[in-house]
Amino acid sequence: MGNKKLSIRTVVAVGIGAAIMFVLMRFVAVPSGIPNTNLNLSSAVLALFAAIFGPIAGLLIGFIGHTLTDLTWGGVWWSWVIGSALFGFLIGLFSKQYRIEEGEFGLRQAVFFNCIQICVNLVVWAGVAPVLDILMFKEPANKVFVQGLTAAGLNAAVVLVLGTILAIGYSKTRTKAGSLSAE
Repeated sequence: MGNKKLSIRTVVAVGIGAAIMFVLMRFVAVPSGIPNTNLNLSSAVLALFAAIFGPIAGLLIGFIGHTLTDLTWGGVWWSWVIGSALFGFLIGLFSKQYRIEEGEFGLRQAVFFNCIQICVNLVVWAGVAPVLDILMFKEPANKVFVQGLTAAGLNAAVVLVLGTILAIGYSKTRTKAGSLSAE
């Protein structure tokens, strides 16, 4: 990506990530008890793809996957689409530090990854999305902040458990630098 273009691998990852996100958001969502707020496995997939492929891929996967989901429900809730895109972007900003591609996603990287994702979840879902709901849709503050805090907590828990397991599993498939030797 030295020439500022997305690699074919990243473009394919965006397509696959957005498709997986759509399927999980649309068909595997579990109601939380708070209106219009679900427990979603898609946040773990978005976090993993962003952690591997970086901020632009994370932004595009979050934007496309959430937009497609909302379109099939009858209308796009842009405040939350922007939230998903921002979540993917911010997680992806630290992709080099997670060392997933290098096969070195150990305890230190898992702790760092989860500190970042918890902070990002709080900023995006308990801050940005509710404020955008108020500004864009004139939603009542008490309603959207309860939804946002619920989403932040649920997403953080899903990424903590499933996202970490996926990152460890994927990292184990990668060859560590210097692990191969010539005979």
